[in-house]
Amino acid sequence: MTTMTDAAPDTRTFEADVSKLLHLMVHSVYSDKDVFLRELISNAADACEKLRYEAIANPAILGEDPQPRITITLDPDQRRLTIEDNGIGRSEAEMAEALGTIVRSGTKAFMEKIAASKGTEGSQLIGQFGVGFYSAFMVADRVDVTSRRAGEGVASIWSSDGLGTYTIGAAELDAAPARGTRVVLHLKEEAAEYTKRFTIEQKVKAQSGHVPVVIFLVETPDAEPVQIADGAALWTRPKSDISQEEYTDFYRTNAGQFDAPALTVH
Repeated sequence: MTTMTDAAPDTRTFEADVSKLLHLMVHSVYSDKDVFLRELISNAADACEKLRYEAIANPAILGEDPQPRITITLDPDQRRLTIEDNGIGRSEAEMAEALGTIVRSGTKAFMEKIAASKGTEGSQLIGQFGVGFYSAFMVADRVDVTSRRAGEGVASIWSSDGLGTYTIGAAELDAAPARGTRVVLHLKEEAAEYTKRFTIEQKVKAQSGHVPVVIFLVETPDAEPVQIADGAALWTRPKSDISQEEYTDFYRTNAGQFDAPALTVH
């Protein structure tokens, strides 16, 4: 696990809307808690896409690691689930802005809708309103986020138990990603199933099979990475290879809806 450097981390308080949202997540009674995995993988894929876009003008930021990937690491002994990407990464200021505040409008409307929703409907609203990262607190007692922006020599670590405050500061470089972001979930006891290979592999294939980034799974200790998603975007595959369930999941994930598409055109 990444640790802070000798400099004391800065402890900050979440803005009011985030605190309310986190309280809702921590005490969530939604039956479909799998939404957190979909949202974190989606965030990782977005980071890889942003790196690809920036690399068009500045290929040097890819260094010797040009292929985008997402790596999920399971540690049942420590009850930890880690999702790491080699995407664009974030600076300390960007992490504080992205993870300590909700910058988009409509937060109040989101919380009103999600509080009134039931079951999986509430889970779909999480993605629809763009607050997916916070769904991690539905299954985790603490979340640590370590990130290093592409092309920069410094790394930062953000950590919170979701109860009102978070810490942020410099991370030890030798324990941080060379580029990109690592999200470590310290799972609640009742969420230990998310450290099981069968569970994660099944859920990734069901929810994120269309993500255009290769996904690897690693079981600790010292297991070799196993590819569980090939990164072939749905629209690049032959129509005959795609099931109706995959089309429906693609629609739900990207549209933030819970119904089925009225019409599918490949």
